[in-house]
Amino acid sequence: MIKLCAFDFDSTLIDAESIDILAKAYNVGDAIKSITDKAMNGEIDFFESLLERVALLKGMPLNQVQKCFENLPLMNGAIELFEYLKSQNIKIIVLSGGFHEGIKMVRKRLHFDLAFANFLHHKDGILSGKVGGEVMFNDSKGKILQNLKTILNLNTQELMCVGDGANDIAMFNECGLKIAFCAKKILKSHADFCIDKKDLTEIKKVVK
Repeated sequence: MIKLCAFDFDSTLIDAESIDILAKAYNVGDAIKSITDKAMNGEIDFFESLLERVALLKGMPLNQVQKCFENLPLMNGAIELFEYLKSQNIKIIVLSGGFHEGIKMVRKRLHFDLAFANFLHHKDGILSGKVGGEVMFNDSKGKILQNLKTILNLNTQELMCVGDGANDIAMFNECGLKIAFCAKKILKSHADFCIDKKDLTEIKKVVK
């Protein structure tokens, strides 16, 4: 019986990479997208890629960031899937190498229970190009789930997770049901199920 489900955020709950949205608005889209793709394919270290990408956003006005995140595109089926999981008394958390600034906007629409992510540092209303938070490293998601299992007295078989990129491998290692959603090849090899259709309601077929 699944009691807790952990979701990645970018390209899983939303049909986009939030940092790519910021990059496009700040005219550094090509440079950041190239780094994002390499990180999600496991070609470069996640921590190093995160620092490198956020540094390119230095000088971006905070109000521009907030405007970019006002209407992030939900992945098809997200609302329906979350309603189903809640009907099964499954707690929902988000583990993201992205940013709380965007996640808090989506939480108003999906009403998940908890989120762990990173914060864009800013001063006087301007991004400094620095970042900090709970999901900075390749193994961050796994360590968070280890702690939650201890605190909530859950075993591995009571956890499921959904993700798409290399930094989700650590999360997969802590869960009994692992779903790769429109995922990179490196993550699919760690999954119990692979869903290649951009429709989160497909997950209902494998949740018990």
